[in-house]
Amino acid sequence: MGMSQDEIEASKVTIEKPDGNIVINNPSVMKIIVQGKESFQITGDVQEESEAPSISEDDVKTVMEKTDCTEDQAKKVLESVKGDLAEAILELS
Repeated sequence: MGMSQDEIEASKVTIEKPDGNIVINNPSVMKIIVQGKESFQITGDVQEESEAPSISEDDVKTVMEKTDCTEDQAKKVLESVKGDLAEAILELS
């Protein structure tokens, strides 16, 4: 019938969406080919990540105080590091 399947070794699968990501840890991935068309079946520990982390005003103020940056700079870097305060301070230092 023109069908085959292979298991693919993977440690993590990430599906990028406009509003966040779906991350599947410890996945079992099967590549299935039917009549020349590939599809994938994925099972595992599913976790959804929001694209817009909540950034508190306290975090913005802390980054501004520690790095002498503007509020806009602090917010932009905090968003880029997904709200990781220490990483934002290191990046702006």
